[in-house]
Amino acid sequence: MKKKVIAIVLAIALVAAIAVGLVACNKQQAEEKAAFGGFKPVAKSDLKFGLITLHDSTSTYDKNFIDALNEVKTTLGLSNDQVIVASGIEEGDGCYQKACELAEAGCNIIFADSFGHEDYMIKAAKQYPNVRFAHATGTQAHTELLPNFYNAFASIYEGRYLAGVAAGLKLQAMGKTDAPNIGYVGAYTYAEVISGYTSFYLGVKSVVPSVTMDVQFTGSWFDPTAENAAATNLINNKHCVLISQHADSMGAPNACKEAGVPNVTYNVSTKNECPDSYLIGSRINWAPYYTYLINCTLNGVTAVGFDWVGGFAEESVELLEINDAVAAPGTEEYLETVALELASGARHVFDVNNFKVGGKTLTEYLADVDSDAAFAKDTQVILDGQFVESLYRSAPYFDVQIDGITLLNAVF
Repeated sequence: MKKKVIAIVLAIALVAAIAVGLVACNKQQAEEKAAFGGFKPVAKSDLKFGLITLHDSTSTYDKNFIDALNEVKTTLGLSNDQVIVASGIEEGDGCYQKACELAEAGCNIIFADSFGHEDYMIKAAKQYPNVRFAHATGTQAHTELLPNFYNAFASIYEGRYLAGVAAGLKLQAMGKTDAPNIGYVGAYTYAEVISGYTSFYLGVKSVVPSVTMDVQFTGSWFDPTAENAAATNLINNKHCVLISQHADSMGAPNACKEAGVPNVTYNVSTKNECPDSYLIGSRINWAPYYTYLINCTLNGVTAVGFDWVGGFAEESVELLEINDAVAAPGTEEYLETVALELASGARHVFDVNNFKVGGKTLTEYLADVDSDAAFAKDTQVILDGQFVESLYRSAPYFDVQIDGITLLNAVF
């Protein structure tokens, strides 16, 4: 089964026109503004990597970061004492305290995985200028311009779009092509979540144009009870015939298993736990970025980049295994075709011709790219007929509410 996913990834890599290059110019311009003497190379035996996670490995999101670090440890031949994982670290001053503790313990690299960690990582980075601090889903590196603080993410919207295409094919196979309604369990109304559920929906819509989607928010990244209740409500009360998610527990997959409803996951395959409902999923593979950071540290590279975005070509975006017992026949082959179109530029996830906002085509849109205190919309992001996600920073900034998607209990 794994080779099916690999085939799709390799298909994209052959003709990659990918996000790292898109961010490079913006990143380089920002780096030129940062005056810094530079980092000295570090011997491999002196390397120490600290990872701060919001939850532990019971959260599929945090497990994904932890698993990637263990993979890199094995691949690079690092010892156990060269890798420190600090789990269950709050999005508050506890993050700052833990970051300082890791720096004092000799970590050359300290990475935090949750959006709310960022302010506290920046505070620690200012206190320890010779330690590299990196942060997933963050937005401030390219405005703070600290030489030792970096943001990173991946073009996961492409993975979610492809997973949506697989879901659309499943709807066809189920005979659900006349205005079917699907559901999505979301954590928060952040741009990261909006970008994710919209790209998934547009993937489904590319196969079943009349599809609609309800999104129910839980107000938490990890709440098995709330996620299960949200999925159950979407299935029983909103008559959703397929469910996906951006939430970090087995809550939604278990609800789908119980109801016999196809499920598209995030971060981990649930094929073993839910063999009759799991369809496909997508995830960010953090191993390539960890490896990049480590190599920069070993070689004394200063220009690491304030915003790093990996795609399929870097193996930072991955599709999870396709479950033949649930997926529509021909799903693998169809996904390979769509993947090549995305890589070549023949197809774009956020092509403005493929969705409406208030019944109209989006011709211009200012996004909140610089994330100042007022959250002002500051950057034109409609270029050449598409919303260009990942161009101006690594973290998602797609926050458009498009037609066809209904938000339940959303508070902005």
